[in-house]
Amino acid sequence: MRYTKQAISLAEQIEILRKRGLIIDDETECLKVLKNVSYFRMAGYWRPLEKDKKLHTFKPDSHFHNVVLLYQFDTELKALIFTAIQQIEIAVRTKMIQNIAIKHGAFWFMESSLAKDQVTYTICMSNLRKELKRTYDEFIKEHFQKYDEPEYPPAWKTLEVASIGTLSKLFQNLSDNKIKKRIAHDFNIPTADCLESWLQSLTIVRNACAHHGRLWNAHIPITPQIACKMRGDWIAHHDFPQTRIYSFICSIAYWMNAIDDQNTFSGDLKALLAKYPLADTHAMGFHQDWQEEDLWKLRRMLD
Repeated sequence: MRYTKQAISLAEQIEILRKRGLIIDDETECLKVLKNVSYFRMAGYWRPLEKDKKLHTFKPDSHFHNVVLLYQFDTELKALIFTAIQQIEIAVRTKMIQNIAIKHGAFWFMESSLAKDQVTYTICMSNLRKELKRTYDEFIKEHFQKYDEPEYPPAWKTLEVASIGTLSKLFQNLSDNKIKKRIAHDFNIPTADCLESWLQSLTIVRNACAHHGRLWNAHIPITPQIACKMRGDWIAHHDFPQTRIYSFICSIAYWMNAIDDQNTFSGDLKALLAKYPLADTHAMGFHQDWQEEDLWKLRRMLD
């Protein structure tokens, strides 16, 4: 089938929504929103209100204002998660710098003999080359002004400009499991495999936040391991849809507790959910008694 639809005005977009049953109490508000947030970006937030997913007709009593509230909730949720991820990313970077170079030298990431998979090794080297080339960090520019061998600066410089995706691949591809387990234990995580899965899933969520993807009810294909027997306070209830954001939020909360026992992530999350009671926590993967889990009870006492 050939696509033949043409662009339509904002007024026509609003009329289509009304014909499909969406109640628009304040057309000025609706127009203002659609001027700044495109129709199909907002569609991800009114889709839960649709009674027919093919005809895109709405359930009774579906209001555009509630769609806006859901969009605002998702925006604030991503901001909260992204702030935590930044702290986690810096900590992971630091632990890799501190631990691996002591045993394997300043340029360990360049040693193909330390890589489990040579294809992944080549990809990592290519990614690092690009990241070093595009960085504006003065310490990298100053390094290349002074040194021309080896091709890359030492790990404590290069890893500072590596993306979280590259860091995750470097960690996963490292053949020294003892060092990897030591880094995992630094975060109170029991195994290197568990930390690997958390890093992979963190990369997906980080990119969703950075690129303004919808997060609150999204299905995320790469999930963190949650059935591990954790060294700290964790969740006992695993019977929930693990591709939803709740499993990722649990891993982030645990990670934050290991990095900073005075962090406010848990309290901030609960405050956000209280601010937007319209947000369906079930659609996010939360189970009914999630706040009774040890992971969340500890933080409730500190909040």
